[in-house]
Amino acid sequence: MAFTRATGKHRGPSRMARRGAGIAGVATLATTGVIGTLASPALAADPEDISPEDTGLIQVITEESLAERVDAQASGQEKAAAQAEARVRAAAEAKRKAEARAKEIREAKERAAREAERKRLASFQLPISGSYVSTGYKAGGSLWSSGSHSGVDFHAAYGTKVVSVGSGTVVEAGWGGAYGKNIVIRMHDGTYTQYGHLSAITVRVGQKVTPGEQIGVSGSSGNSTGPHLHFEARTGADYGSDINPISYLRARGVHV
Repeated sequence: MAFTRATGKHRGPSRMARRGAGIAGVATLATTGVIGTLASPALAADPEDISPEDTGLIQVITEESLAERVDAQASGQEKAAAQAEARVRAAAEAKRKAEARAKEIREAKERAAREAERKRLASFQLPISGSYVSTGYKAGGSLWSSGSHSGVDFHAAYGTKVVSVGSGTVVEAGWGGAYGKNIVIRMHDGTYTQYGHLSAITVRVGQKVTPGEQIGVSGSSGNSTGPHLHFEARTGADYGSDINPISYLRARGVHV
């Protein structure tokens, strides 16, 4: 007994049947030469029978997606490199500004120090700190060969430190007759100061001295009745060019 498969009107031919028929049709067309005149869509099988690999679609999509990812990665790397470069530039600029500021501060401090030193070197002070005048200028009496005091006496115990009243150069350092051990300094402004009756001298001729620098020790050498410091201000290096020491010091900012 033979069985046949029903092919009702609601049942279409199977995929295998359709593919077989397509192949048979192609063969027939090939033998008749008609296939050469047909466009490729006429040869297409059922869309369900064509895989994406057959069309090359997946390959194109894959290549485009890869290119997009590569472009995105390259763009991200460029952006990161630009940001890193910007950070490096910002750090370099910050360092440059900090160094410039440090240089400005250092130079300002150096200028201030130089100005302070300049003022110090131009300043004057008492030859004995905290002392006072015990005998005034031009005081008369037989104690002085000229008949009057050519300077002033500052009270000082034996061995008290004596300093230069200002900046200058030592032009005399040694025995000065009636002045005993004495020092004469040519001041930076061209005037001269003298320090007499010392017990010791701690500078030499030609030495540069600054305000407050020790030059000797007080005593009672020479024509003296007791320990003190004889101080003179002069317009020249020699005896007889004396000027009022109190006026001299006050004119230079020293409180006497």
